[in-house]
Amino acid sequence: MNVKWIKILRWTLVVFLSLVLIIAVATYFYMKKPLFGKAADGARLERMKKSPHFKDGIFHNLNHTPELTEGYTITGVIYDKLFGDHPRLSPVDSIPSQKVNLLNLPIDTNVLVWFGHSSYFMQLDGKRILVDPVFSGNASPIPSTVTAFKGTDRYTVEDLPDIDYLFISHDHYDHVDYETLIKLKAKTKKVFCGLGVGADFEAWGYDLANIYEKDWNESIDLGNGFFVHTAPTRHFSGRGFTRNNTLWMSYIFQSPTMKIYIGGDSGYDTHFKQIGNTFGPIDLAILEDGQYDVKWKYIHLLPKQVLQAAKDLQAKRLFPVHSSKFVLANHPWDEPLVKITELNKATKIPLVTPMIGEFVYLKDTDQAFKQWWIGVK
Repeated sequence: MNVKWIKILRWTLVVFLSLVLIIAVATYFYMKKPLFGKAADGARLERMKKSPHFKDGIFHNLNHTPELTEGYTITGVIYDKLFGDHPRLSPVDSIPSQKVNLLNLPIDTNVLVWFGHSSYFMQLDGKRILVDPVFSGNASPIPSTVTAFKGTDRYTVEDLPDIDYLFISHDHYDHVDYETLIKLKAKTKKVFCGLGVGADFEAWGYDLANIYEKDWNESIDLGNGFFVHTAPTRHFSGRGFTRNNTLWMSYIFQSPTMKIYIGGDSGYDTHFKQIGNTFGPIDLAILEDGQYDVKWKYIHLLPKQVLQAAKDLQAKRLFPVHSSKFVLANHPWDEPLVKITELNKATKIPLVTPMIGEFVYLKDTDQAFKQWWIGVK
């Protein structure tokens, strides 16, 4: 090799290493942004270490949970995402939606309003509840990368009344949205989250006295017939490069008249049966049905498993969520609703499938819903 080529290779290597260094430094400083939250330390970390689910510095599921299904690799998943044929991931049309006035909603009205994906508002027996709110239009720490479908961003924090109970299932960006939560701070009375997640809320200015940071299988008596029971899911967590340093959760919200299962994200496992045996029957089970793939079947429910989980929970009605707003998997955007509706013809669990913004009357077990996704391109 002559001297000329040696110089070219040397300068190419210098340029490459310089770019790697610049990207590393930029990533380091970008991840100092408050949206990434704060790692647990001090007394919070010591409490986490006492959890039976915490070992070797991270939380673990009840049963062994591979990140990928046997036979698949991360390189294969990335290649399929980049070069595979995945039609209709996003709708061409605007998603049908409604907008109702939540600020003037009479306190004795018992309703649920879905905001798309896994965000929803409930008003039940005089309490106002909000779950996993994402109103920024983006489900990623990088702006404009996982954007909401047209028509799904009808609501803002300003459209919400004061919230009695804010439930957080886990700290992924499609469930914990920094921009939304900063705006919600003045409206929120109590926050319920898993171990470690409270560090983020405390860093973002929420009052520590109002953060109920719990392990699985705990119960909180809120008085006047209201209880929160925490329960496992089969999932994972993390807002940075460290995984499973906070705990993923599901909840049974019990009012004087109803029990509602707030499922969060989960693969199928034995915990659904255990929860059903302990708390069933459940008046309304809210379960994820979307962003699934056989490649990661251990951490997200496939449509058939959603129905089985609802049966395990002894659910009287099933509300399938985690769809119709963001692209996080490779299935057509409407497939979760199409599949579960078809599969349910045999199972026959009453399905709650509102369009965004439509009132779901929590105590009307005969309420029917239009299949709003039909005909949306």
